[in-house]
Amino acid sequence: MSDTDAKPDERTRILVVTPDTLGQLMAGPAIRSWEISKALSQFADVRLVSTTASTITATDFHVAFADDDALRGHVAWAEVLVFQGHILRSHPWIKQTDTIIVADIYDPMHLEQLEQAKDFGPEERLALSIDTVEVLNDQLERADYLVCASEKQRDFWLGQLAGLARINPATYDRDPSLRSLLGIAPFGVQNEPPVQKRHGIKGAVDGIGPDDKVIIWGGGIYNWFDPLTLIDAVDRARRSHPDLRLYFLGAAHPNPNIPTMRMAVAARQRAEDLGLLGTTVFFNESWVPYADRADYLLDADLGVSTHFDHLETAFSFRTRILDYLWASLPIVSTDGDTFASLVRENDLGRIVPPEDVEALASAIEELLYDDAARERISANVREFAKDLTWEHSLAALVEFCKNPSPAPDRVAGIVSERARIDRDLRIRIAGLESSTSWRLTRPLRALTGRLSARRRGL
Repeated sequence: MSDTDAKPDERTRILVVTPDTLGQLMAGPAIRSWEISKALSQFADVRLVSTTASTITATDFHVAFADDDALRGHVAWAEVLVFQGHILRSHPWIKQTDTIIVADIYDPMHLEQLEQAKDFGPEERLALSIDTVEVLNDQLERADYLVCASEKQRDFWLGQLAGLARINPATYDRDPSLRSLLGIAPFGVQNEPPVQKRHGIKGAVDGIGPDDKVIIWGGGIYNWFDPLTLIDAVDRARRSHPDLRLYFLGAAHPNPNIPTMRMAVAARQRAEDLGLLGTTVFFNESWVPYADRADYLLDADLGVSTHFDHLETAFSFRTRILDYLWASLPIVSTDGDTFASLVRENDLGRIVPPEDVEALASAIEELLYDDAARERISANVREFAKDLTWEHSLAALVEFCKNPSPAPDRVAGIVSERARIDRDLRIRIAGLESSTSWRLTRPLRALTGRLSARRRGL
């Protein structure tokens, strides 16, 4: 099938675009776009495109890499575009198309940026923070439909939508609940149960035996996580339990655009300082292929997720915990995020206060060495996970894409005052730059710019 020809049937043409790497090694955004494409391909013609890299194929939908030129052909083909991340910022022309746009805002990345950009200087950090807000504002203003990860997130995003005038008479009169504008489509659990083809950890990693007790950290190590308290707790617990092992599943991100973060370096250093590196604490130096992750998860006895008490935590949706649920692993997690109440209320594991080494060590010991408690909780996890499959989690997105329509305020031409001012300013600038006087004074402006730069240097 060519990149511009549609199939001769009546199936909706849907384009899913991710800025993440599509391949055997995939992080959360790529996994999500892959599962969305699988779900939508049940009733639509789907193309899944990465603007970074793509090295895999699928039987039910087309998968490809696309630069800006190729992406234009894909967007022209599509009736519906589902995207995540910085796609509108990187390709702003998309905003001017008539394509029905679905913005996947499951990740409040402007909150993540507050932690992630701490490694930069104050001016660059502020600029990145403000820019990320504007990246999201572009999405919230243009999208015909949006999906987020939880009810708590939805309340947060409704506030931002209100500030951008997207909650207006047109959207409200169509649906006072605003569910037709902003739905919930969380990360899901794979529909098929996990099957282990080989051992990924026990007896496979030098230093981890087949009978050792393994705690798994099921993803990357980012600045908003707290692996340091976890390593300290493992150090305390292993003194009574020498068979205890902690395995970090993803130390190196598969997307080359995601740098190694400060916290990943600090975690390795803490393990080395405590004499645990390579004996009790282990770091996988690569990224586990998506299709092979069951080999690692089913070698674990306990899943863990620890983080700090800050704003990112409050609105996060820890996708690695879903893999723990998929593998029926008891969970130990820090309090404060969406999953904390679910774990507590459904007896899926133990919730501990942030940065509490003693409480974390006690929870780890209980769930690893109390066989009755672990078996009871594993059964609870297995039952609870049945309602969290991708089939269930993507229901709202699927429903919209079966009957896609442009947002009523976009049809009516309703825009916020912010958007109107921005549009008028761009029109004026375009007119000024095309004028004769602007062209004639270009050499003088260039000379003035060079002199100003020289003065700043002096």
